[in-house]
Amino acid sequence: MSSKNNTAELEARIGERIRSRRIRAGVSQENLGKPLGITFQQIQKYEKGTNRVSAGRLLKIAEVLECNVTDFFEGLQDSRTSAAAEFSKFLSTKEGIDIVEAMLRIKTKEMRRMVIDVAEKLAET
Repeated sequence: MSSKNNTAELEARIGERIRSRRIRAGVSQENLGKPLGITFQQIQKYEKGTNRVSAGRLLKIAEVLECNVTDFFEGLQDSRTSAAAEFSKFLSTKEGIDIVEAMLRIKTKEMRRMVIDVAEKLAET
């Protein structure tokens, strides 16, 4: 894989993390863009990895989302399988976050297992 492809993949993965953090914080793209002085369309481009996020802008995003800038980089040097990359991409969606949050609210292991069994059955159809 060329260096250009590696850079594009890195930008996309950082964008996924921005999106995931923004959704978990309950912040719209528009409300993230306002304190940065940019439009929601620019936030979309960052989240998709279409446009590169500068270090200064990434720091400001972390401030607005009340997180550490390092949260956007954790584990990026790990070699990842395509399944792990797909999982990470799913977790950066609203549905992925909703599922994880719902599962965390289920108190018993047995109930969580029931939810997993239902999901596996649905995946078979």
